[in-house]
Amino acid sequence: MNLKSCNNVATNRYQLEIEVDAQSFEDAINRAYLKDKKKISLPGFRKGKAPRAFIEKYYGEKVFYEDAINDVYPVALEEAVAEAKLDMIEDKIDFEIVEAGKDGLIFKATITTKPEVNIANYKGLKITPKSTEVTEEDVDERVRQLLDRHSRMVTVERAAQNDDIVVMDFEGFVDGTAFEGGKAENYSLTLGTKMFIPGFEDQLIGHVAGDDVDVNVTFPEDYHAQALAGQPAVFKVHIHEIKGKEFPEFDDEFVKDISEFDTVETFRADIKEKLEASKKDEVAEDIDNQLMLQVNDLLEGEIPEAMYERQIDDEIRAFNYRLQSQGLRFETYMQLTGQNAQTLRQGFRQQAENQVKIRLALEKIGQLENLSASDEEIEAEFENLSKLYKQDVDKVKAIISRDGQAKDIIARKAMNLVRDNAVIEEAKAE
Repeated sequence: MNLKSCNNVATNRYQLEIEVDAQSFEDAINRAYLKDKKKISLPGFRKGKAPRAFIEKYYGEKVFYEDAINDVYPVALEEAVAEAKLDMIEDKIDFEIVEAGKDGLIFKATITTKPEVNIANYKGLKITPKSTEVTEEDVDERVRQLLDRHSRMVTVERAAQNDDIVVMDFEGFVDGTAFEGGKAENYSLTLGTKMFIPGFEDQLIGHVAGDDVDVNVTFPEDYHAQALAGQPAVFKVHIHEIKGKEFPEFDDEFVKDISEFDTVETFRADIKEKLEASKKDEVAEDIDNQLMLQVNDLLEGEIPEAMYERQIDDEIRAFNYRLQSQGLRFETYMQLTGQNAQTLRQGFRQQAENQVKIRLALEKIGQLENLSASDEEIEAEFENLSKLYKQDVDKVKAIISRDGQAKDIIARKAMNLVRDNAVIEEAKAE
């Protein structure tokens, strides 16, 4: 591979002209022939037995060029990007063949790179931490949460109300015809969570087990399935069961059952102590959040839209995984919440922008401060990930690049630097 030229043709866009030598291109053509010949029939030859020269004479000498180019192109581009010292991101690539033949291959590829950004005045940022005071009301709230956690969902012989779980079958119809993705059996829905299309949960309140309910809703005008957008629909619902919460008494016996304490008083004292430690952690996290928002605002540079889109993709994949872990199909969630792909992506937009900008800011601070990651630090990070994911360290190294680990370490060091140089003002009461 020979990088003939590299030119900045637009903001964050570079055009590389790359040459693949004659022998490398010839080898790629021969690999393409060996892969494709078994599918080719020529007069006078059994299928798959025609020599390359005969195939090229019959179909033209460029018959294998497309597969050969697809073969050599990725590696040649990767090597050229590395030689040009560019940080390429996943985005559209404009590809153009300049020359292809016995003398080799020359092509142009226009790629998108990570942006050149600037940041200043990141030392001395002012932050106002929250109060770490724990009140009796805080302890009461934790007790309420504890009782809720130890509550039991029991079948109740009454009408459904908010916070109850309704176990049901349902199927959706538009104009009397069932539509795809609108059916589920033995689905447990907690009323009041607003998980479904507006109006769905409200129409279940007041019904009892055994009821068959026609739930009438209207899909949003911007619904992702055009055939359903703005359409009135009827969900045929059969309620199997209503479950409500049964709370335990908060007394000494309950305390003994769930802890090493004997009385309500000693248990509440322990809760207060733990809350104080937890609040300190929350304050530390809040400080970091305040700093990152300020760092975000200080960043200057034109960021490629592709970086935001890829981050949104990552957020949606993680969200889909969480849905699956709860037993809900992504398509069913979209149907029942009335969202489309555009509104879902828009919901993750701000979070994705912040993630991208903060990472770029920390990387730039690391560069300005000459921060680095030692071999020992990188190896220690691999060991930590190996323990976290219960995988052999070599498997972790095969999945996560060493360069990526180094960048993560430098980003953390940059965050520590910003925090260590921040100005902490008087804590505010909540």
